[in-house]
Amino acid sequence: MVSSTQVMNAQDANAPLRDVGKKDEEREEEVEYSPFFGIEKGLVLQESRVFHDSHLDSRKCQQVITKLLYLINQGESLTKVEATEVFFAVTKLFQAKDIGLRRMVYLIIKELCPSADDVIIVTSSLMKDMNSKIDTYRSNSIRVLCQITDSMLLSQIERYLKQAVVDKNDMVASAALVSGMHLAAENFDIVKRWSNEIQEAVQSKHPLVQFHAVGLLHMLRQNDRLAVNKMVTNLSRGQVKSPLAQCLLVRYVADVISGSQAPEGGELRPFYEFLEGCLRHKSEMVIFEAARAITELNDVTTRELAPAITVLQLFLSSSKPVLRFAAVRTLNRVAMSNPLAVTNCNIDMEGLISDQNRSIATLAITTLLKTGNEGSVDRLLKQIVTFIGEIGDEFKVVVVDAIHSMCLKYPQKHRVLMSFLSNILRDEGGFEYKKAIVDTILMLIRDIPDAKESGLSHLCEFIEDCEFTSLSTQILHLLGKEGPKSSDPAKYIRYIYNRVILENATVRASAVCALARFGFECENLRERVIVLLERILYDNDDEVRDRATFFLAQLKGEVESSPTLAFGRLHCPLSSLEESLKEYLAAPDDAPFDIATVPAAPVQPVVDPKAQSKAKVGHALAIQETEEEKAEVFEAQLGTVPQFAGLGKLFKSSAPLELTESETEYHVACVKHIFPSHMVFQFECTNTIEEQVLDDVSVEVDLTGMDGVEEQESIPLNRLVCGVPGSAYVCIKKSDPGPLNLKVPCVLRFTVKEIDPSTGEPEEDGFEDEYQLEDLDVVSSDFVRKAAVPNFKNSWEELGEEVEVVDEYGFGVKNGLGETIEMV
Repeated sequence: MVSSTQVMNAQDANAPLRDVGKKDEEREEEVEYSPFFGIEKGLVLQESRVFHDSHLDSRKCQQVITKLLYLINQGESLTKVEATEVFFAVTKLFQAKDIGLRRMVYLIIKELCPSADDVIIVTSSLMKDMNSKIDTYRSNSIRVLCQITDSMLLSQIERYLKQAVVDKNDMVASAALVSGMHLAAENFDIVKRWSNEIQEAVQSKHPLVQFHAVGLLHMLRQNDRLAVNKMVTNLSRGQVKSPLAQCLLVRYVADVISGSQAPEGGELRPFYEFLEGCLRHKSEMVIFEAARAITELNDVTTRELAPAITVLQLFLSSSKPVLRFAAVRTLNRVAMSNPLAVTNCNIDMEGLISDQNRSIATLAITTLLKTGNEGSVDRLLKQIVTFIGEIGDEFKVVVVDAIHSMCLKYPQKHRVLMSFLSNILRDEGGFEYKKAIVDTILMLIRDIPDAKESGLSHLCEFIEDCEFTSLSTQILHLLGKEGPKSSDPAKYIRYIYNRVILENATVRASAVCALARFGFECENLRERVIVLLERILYDNDDEVRDRATFFLAQLKGEVESSPTLAFGRLHCPLSSLEESLKEYLAAPDDAPFDIATVPAAPVQPVVDPKAQSKAKVGHALAIQETEEEKAEVFEAQLGTVPQFAGLGKLFKSSAPLELTESETEYHVACVKHIFPSHMVFQFECTNTIEEQVLDDVSVEVDLTGMDGVEEQESIPLNRLVCGVPGSAYVCIKKSDPGPLNLKVPCVLRFTVKEIDPSTGEPEEDGFEDEYQLEDLDVVSSDFVRKAAVPNFKNSWEELGEEVEVVDEYGFGVKNGLGETIEMV
């Protein structure tokens, strides 16, 4: 608790910040409090009247300004009248000669940001200070003037600012250069006229002045690549002596290198020798900046990395914790893309595992996890256990990410890794930390079949005490999907039903779905699941009760029952379903609602037809995140078309291919669906003309002269209204199951019907029209999809000789191995 005496002291400008009569031991037992506790805007504004006193108390004025600055930075806003009154009162403080008070005056003027009319009042005082003999006044007045001035006033003081840039005093010159950086955003042309003075400041012997001059010079030239190259070339010849400016120059050089093409024939990149030379600089921060820049180069080679890795390896044994941390963090990033380059540093990083700084130890051990061999996994995991409880969640996530990559690299170690993950999953931690662990376990379950049973068991134990709703629902969904396929499905039902009893409504609803999956897929457990679902009918949440009622009706056979109907994805977006339900409720019809009538394309409000035409129609790809989810959505959409029922399992769906320009009146994109012996072209069409609708919309494909393919089915779109996408289909039969390379001409055919402005309905009569589309390209990559291979080496060795092809190729005489590899 804060006493009333402390509150009064906070308001009293003359009161000491600590009680004089108390000893240090007594003060330690008291609760610490802010010296600004209890400050109110009204009281502080009343105290600001001291600015009008004939005999100014500098200390009291400073404390009042401090309180005003505190209130402003805490988000307290002053009205225009209050700000004006305080501003005019503060201008009177220019009469005081106290340097400390003058600095506070500069700060409050910058925060109040007076209007253009009020700036004139204080400009004369600031210009007087800018020409003062006291350097502190000069530097601070320049900063304030450039903060509050406009372009008209800036032209009047430009001459003084140019002189300040080349001033002998480093504080004044730095203030002018930093002010130039702020002014360049809105007055670029004015600041650009200072180029000669800035060039002179680059030659300054003061490190900070040179640093600011190099930064401002680059800011003025950053939009001109040739000018930047010229500047970097001149400065890299040894003109820059300041370590800070040298670090800036290293970054600019790295940008120039990244923007240039890599040389052929194994030659070094331009300016690489400069970066390598900076590795021998006397300043440690320049050395590190150069090493970091080299490691972040695009397509960096082992030859280019070698000197940077050597320098970072030396930093690993430094006595300064900051150097050790910087080096190990950089090596950790390099290990993600070039683990072999970091292998030589493993011995040095072994010694950092026991470093007193746990952040360094964490980064060292995670780097070793990425670069070490399979035999070191057990030892490293034991060392992680000793200190993982002492580090923050941010570094715990780094550890888990390293283990995630190790799971993919050494799948044979899944038992050890799963045991480690289950142990740390029980420890305290935040959401991101727990989510990283759960995601890693899910990856093990998905990619390594032998890890499925143990992984599900560990996740079941975790949800017993899980405090994060999203993680609980994610795990329950996995249990419902994978549990019924396990060797003993019954053991998971207890964990799932416990969530129904103990958790919130969101988790309970997910648990109901998971239970129902066991009832659908496990005949021997169906009766037990029905009993549990009947108990859930008395839940106090509507969503939970509705789900239980829905699944019970299906499990008991009261309605049509199938896992696809219960858990499969809808063939239509929820927005389309919602609109269809609204139309059904509004229409006086006693017929039952038919979900098959809901359009597969999302219903979007028509705001601007031109803007709608620019939007891509591939809504399914925009909504989904993974390839599996995309395939499920497309498979559900195609499953609603009876003509495609006998095509078999969908192999792959391509990304939408635009067949029209975005600015045209009709927008068409094609998604290619690949089946074992068929191809289905799904043409997503959008009409952007408000005054008409299109009926009988179809796409005619010309397969003339193309062997091995024939058109089997063409399914038109009944009606296409403005702003609402729709789909037309063409089914192609293949005689050869292998990949094809085709260029298919396409024409959009439709019947145009004008809309009657008086009724808003389309006219009965229309006319046929067509619209030429771009050719549809079918390429070999359409018949290839990604496959998850946990262990590439083992999978490669398992392949038989029948899939192996041996041949010889001649490359002629080449200059070296690098040139030959590039030809391959």
